[in-house]
Amino acid sequence: MTKVILHNSISIDGSLTGFEPNMGLHYNVVGSYKPQLYLVGSNTVRTGIEMIGGVPAEEKSDFPKPKKDASLSYWVIPDTKGKLKGMLHYCRRYEFCKDVIVLISERTPKDYVNYLKERNYDYLVVGEDEVILPNALSVLSEKYAASRIVADTGRILSNLLIEQGLVSEVSLLIHPVVVGCKSYNMFSNLSRTLNFKLSTKKVFPNGYVWLVYKPQ
Repeated sequence: MTKVILHNSISIDGSLTGFEPNMGLHYNVVGSYKPQLYLVGSNTVRTGIEMIGGVPAEEKSDFPKPKKDASLSYWVIPDTKGKLKGMLHYCRRYEFCKDVIVLISERTPKDYVNYLKERNYDYLVVGEDEVILPNALSVLSEKYAASRIVADTGRILSNLLIEQGLVSEVSLLIHPVVVGCKSYNMFSNLSRTLNFKLSTKKVFPNGYVWLVYKPQ
């Protein structure tokens, strides 16, 4: 059975935004899981690219599949609306990304599907309108022999994974900061109370704490 680890860096008051995350420590925790697949939302990818100054010009060398270390993770991105058209080569160039797999639906714009085909991106049609997450995880597990998937994404996709009972662990890197009234709480979209059991606790220098919970 494929293990899905939901990982994120948050503030003391549970915010995903409003503070500067320690990305080095964040990705050290991700790497400790040695995931075959790294699931990240299209909005998260787009925001990250915009934060670093935008997308560099695409070149013909970006079209073939890259040859990278086999130990790297594929990045899996649900993107039924084609939000990342013209941007995916940034992910493909990223040193910690093996290559990109895009999850789309039957109603994904045809120009986006052609964009993916022309650039040799793997894509999976896993829904009529939106991505059906259980189906997507099943196909990904079988096609890419994935035993571990780390979902490092925003509130919407995170909460969908939890609500649908697809999460094996919740991994939180707590940052020593309180965001306050501008807090964008990681779990505020959940419609019910869920119980978890603490399985791992690790304290890092400068007040960072890594907590891992398993659903009961």
